[in-house]
Amino acid sequence: MTALALIRHGQSQWNLENRFTGWVDVPLTEQGEAEAHKAGQLLKICGHDFDCAYTSMQTRAIRTLWLAMAEMSEVWLPVTRDYRLNERHYGALTGLNKAETAKEHGDEQVRIWRRSYDVPPPPMDWDNPLNPCRDRRYAKLSREVLPTAESLKMTLERVVPCWDERIQPELLGGQNIMISAHGNSLRALVKLLFNVADADIVKVEIPTGNPLLIEFEPGTLSISSARYLDKDRATALPLMS
Repeated sequence: MTALALIRHGQSQWNLENRFTGWVDVPLTEQGEAEAHKAGQLLKICGHDFDCAYTSMQTRAIRTLWLAMAEMSEVWLPVTRDYRLNERHYGALTGLNKAETAKEHGDEQVRIWRRSYDVPPPPMDWDNPLNPCRDRRYAKLSREVLPTAESLKMTLERVVPCWDERIQPELLGGQNIMISAHGNSLRALVKLLFNVADADIVKVEIPTGNPLLIEFEPGTLSISSARYLDKDRATALPLMS
């Protein structure tokens, strides 16, 4: 049986401050680091040996993976970093406090920006100091590729080629894989794997630092089981078709 572990990074500083983070690189909090250690402890005893890992280009996801692999005594595993696994880009909302933004624009408008499947927030200006075009790690990406704002649908469209080109073939080849990424890039993968409807995927909550272990029938992507390893912090999973 082949296994895929999806790990949302541990709590970040901007999670704690209730701010829209997106592509901004922020550190883990002390709680976030503890969640990453716990994730590794749970993965170590989950019953699978992992062959490789994927993560985004963002420090909070990378560090979560490092800490988890250290707990597993598997820091030697090959790791692929891919910007396509980055968090959803929150556009002009980036850096703003969510509660204060709701007071300014209204709860319903912020709900649409945050939770609608295909409505992106207002775009970020190119001269915004938080724009990823100013970040050296994305220097090889053109402005046509770099987002200025994304809906969940747009995030999914970015994640799917990474899945199709790199991750899926390795799973079908029998490799057990860990992915340390973000709430929305992982939500996109959950939509893809569980065939979740557009209206339902926005309701799926992925807890920080709690590995979602998905097991597949050998040589297929037919899901045989799926569970969060920390039962006390588990959230509802989509029904498997």
